[in-house]
Amino acid sequence: EDPSSSSLTQNSVAPELPGFYYDAEKNRYFRLLPGHNNYNPLTKESIQYKAMECKRLRLLEEEEKQKKKTTRPGLNSSMLLQKRQLGLVSSTSYCRLVHELKVNCMQRRKIEIHSPDSSVAGTNNFKIIVADVACERIFTVNDVEHGGCKYGIINLRGLGKESLTVEMYDNLYFTNRKVNSVCWASLTHQDSHLCLMGIAETPGCASLLPASLFSSGNPGDRPGMLCSFKISTAWSCAWCLNPQADNCFSTGLTRRVLVTNIVTGHRQIFGTSSDVLAQQFATQTPMLYNGCRSGEIFSIDVRQRNRKGHSWKAIRLFHDSAVTSIRLLEAEHYLMAADMAGKIKLWDLRAAKCVKQYKGHHNEYAVLPLHVNEEEGLLTAVGQDCYTRIWSLQDAHLLRTIPSPHPSSKDAIPSVVFSSRLGGSQGVPGLLMAVRQDLYHFSYN
Repeated sequence: EDPSSSSLTQNSVAPELPGFYYDAEKNRYFRLLPGHNNYNPLTKESIQYKAMECKRLRLLEEEEKQKKKTTRPGLNSSMLLQKRQLGLVSSTSYCRLVHELKVNCMQRRKIEIHSPDSSVAGTNNFKIIVADVACERIFTVNDVEHGGCKYGIINLRGLGKESLTVEMYDNLYFTNRKVNSVCWASLTHQDSHLCLMGIAETPGCASLLPASLFSSGNPGDRPGMLCSFKISTAWSCAWCLNPQADNCFSTGLTRRVLVTNIVTGHRQIFGTSSDVLAQQFATQTPMLYNGCRSGEIFSIDVRQRNRKGHSWKAIRLFHDSAVTSIRLLEAEHYLMAADMAGKIKLWDLRAAKCVKQYKGHHNEYAVLPLHVNEEEGLLTAVGQDCYTRIWSLQDAHLLRTIPSPHPSSKDAIPSVVFSSRLGGSQGVPGLLMAVRQDLYHFSYN
């Protein structure tokens, strides 16, 4: 059973009566009341929320008691090692199955966040966390009480210590812009800058900030913002690492794609029929992949000039609902996409067809990211129901469902980062989860 399911099972116990709710514990019907003029009204929404919260608490209790079972029958460390020694399992399969076992044994621990400014840590709710390529730093976007967002960088090197602490550096110069998309950019060196797509008021704003702004050095020595310009409402952004489109970043806007060269200032505008909610550049070719509110996924060769009436869309794929996240796999023959119907599909770009579906994800209207870790053979996604799910990339098997440590709500959807090297090459493996004001580490056993 999907632990996040909020469907009522009254049909299997008693017939459903319009305007009434059947309580299985009390074995009787209760009238559903309208929710506007009644104290503590009994409504379908409150019943569903209560059922979800009971299941969440039950799962948390089971996790604390370590009642974890492997999701594959007969899979345990001793049996796996024996098969490896007998040559019954290849090295690739062995490593993948070891990661599956570790994922099922992960235990939650809260992380203490230290900051040079004591007023920084633990005062605002986490909205977004994004790790750099080496998973040594995490850029954070926090909602603030008076509106807008606060930005910061968390240094993960402290995760290797017994106290499980990390250092957070905050920059207070940029606190008035709402951010709905962010990515790391490699301009002067790897992950040297940050692209932020935000909404100041109207129109929106695109900014490229040096990561060195968020440091404990002398504020007078910090460089300023590299660029900032007004745009229409921004939904997504991506930085290009292909040398044929060097120093370029893209912004997904309302019915437009804007590709900007940060050095020359040259811009290319590609008109679309729908809002662009997700983007990613390929690294082996100068191709930009886009996911739209209409459900369409298409690619653009950014070397070409956009001509009126000229068909510049290359690969075209289609979902039945708005595409919220896309991720290219390493060989760039496959693309993972998630939509607002809760479907996650793996597309073969050469054949332009879906080859796998990953079931269990929950989404209705939120723009939620996917996290693909090919080395570990894992796919991670957080649903609108606030459950974090981890699948096997190879066979789409759901390995684990992790409940949120906080009650589920639309403003408390966890943001996660998964890596086998959190804190760099000598770091600790596991899952980082940011929810409300807290940061948690799910470490491998």
